[in-house]
Amino acid sequence: MITFTDVALRRGAKLLFKDGSFNLNAGEKMGLVGGNGAGKSSLFALLRGELIAEGGTVDFPAKWRIAHVAQETEGSPQSALQFAIDGDIELRALEAELAKAEEAEDGFEIARIHEEFMRIDAYSIERRAAELLVGLGFDEAVHENAVSSFSGGWRMRLNLARALMCRSDLLLLDEPTNHLDLEAIVWLQDWLKAFDGTVLMISHDRNFLDATVDRILELAGGTLTLYTGGYSDYENMRAEKLMQQQSLYEKQQRQIAHMSSFINRFKAQASKARQAQSRIKALAKLERVAAAHVDTPFTFKFREPDAMATTLWEALGADAGYPGKQILGDITLNIGAGTRVGLLGRNGAGKSTLIKMIAGEIESAGGEVIRDRKLNIGYFAQHQLETLDPEQSPLWHMKKKAPQAREQELRTYLGTFDFSDKTVFQETGTMSGGEKSRLVLAMIIWDRPNLLLLDEPTNHLDLEVRAALTLALQEFEGAVVLVSHDTSLIETVVDRYWLIDKGTVSEFDGNLLDYKRYRAQADRKAA
Repeated sequence: MITFTDVALRRGAKLLFKDGSFNLNAGEKMGLVGGNGAGKSSLFALLRGELIAEGGTVDFPAKWRIAHVAQETEGSPQSALQFAIDGDIELRALEAELAKAEEAEDGFEIARIHEEFMRIDAYSIERRAAELLVGLGFDEAVHENAVSSFSGGWRMRLNLARALMCRSDLLLLDEPTNHLDLEAIVWLQDWLKAFDGTVLMISHDRNFLDATVDRILELAGGTLTLYTGGYSDYENMRAEKLMQQQSLYEKQQRQIAHMSSFINRFKAQASKARQAQSRIKALAKLERVAAAHVDTPFTFKFREPDAMATTLWEALGADAGYPGKQILGDITLNIGAGTRVGLLGRNGAGKSTLIKMIAGEIESAGGEVIRDRKLNIGYFAQHQLETLDPEQSPLWHMKKKAPQAREQELRTYLGTFDFSDKTVFQETGTMSGGEKSRLVLAMIIWDRPNLLLLDEPTNHLDLEVRAALTLALQEFEGAVVLVSHDTSLIETVVDRYWLIDKGTVSEFDGNLLDYKRYRAQADRKAA
């Protein structure tokens, strides 16, 4: 069991929380939620021994092994399979001991180590690591490829694989679904349900939290609050708590107003002076109830498109891919004013390739692509965060995009994306991924697009901003093509699906549950 008792944690000059108390029982799975910058990652660092609590105590078994997902991986010639196996620290330690014992020709020690190998099922380690990599989306053909051959997103999957391979008592997961597709997310859900150890997880994916955790720990307003159940249960209980707090606040404000009125009326009258003084003392001692509020009251809207057309984009037998490599063939699709489509398919199937072709970043290698003259595309992809100038501010970026606009107009506009008078001048290189994503969204929305191409728009966004994005997309008057692993966003924004599979694109008649069944059936046939 992990026990926090009146813990206070500071990072630099900022006090993240104080008087934090909760228990995390062995075998329990808990979600940690809160806005960007609230201190969730710092709490993880505290558990890993990288930070020291300013006050209170943190107790957990000294022998517990803690596994976490590294946020960066340098290129290495080591194979993906062996990189994942490295997560089993106990196995690697035994292998080192065996090498020494064999060099010393110590038969008794060699025999003991082989018994330990049997105990930890070491002889099946490569099979288990391979199954884990397949579950996370790695084809068997790439298991022997060097770590350096994989892109950043795939290296993050390798880091996750290594953490899952560890024989941990406590598994710390920080946004584990960020670089996964739907199939890998479903696989990870099942893996976590079967995991016997304790899990503490930071996630902004509400459906994933609902499927995997028993309790929610909220870090907000400098306090830790524990809720029983998944994220939906937490939301309901939190809403009820805020309603009760607001009711108490309003009741107290009426009481304060009544007492203040009495004091002002009678403090100068001798006959009422004692009663007035009594009320002054009572008012001074009154413990104030704070007004209920949400930590990040974030809302925004997409600007109304300047123009619309019945058919904005159309492909007739088009092919999509890169020089020397066709990814998709014979694409026949159209996107009209009311199109709200979600793209389904495994990682690497071609979802991003299709979006890039629609965006005009890659040209069709065959067939015909027709773009209406009124077409105005707003394209969001993770690589666009890297195009921001790290030495420049959000206001600088908006001035570059809209040089004719007044500065106050741009500052007011950025304010609707939660950029304050301070952060509007902050260098983007010092910003979080969530803040950069909000800035890119702001720059896209400024142009009043009538077709939104969104490739994983919720990566790095916290739950409040995801909710705001969902509402904004529901009200958006233009067309939407969406790639996302956030099932809650998909289900509430799109009304149809295109399936990308085996080099083709086709309408998928069903919902996400039907797609999961389709994938499971396809996997059984392939096995």
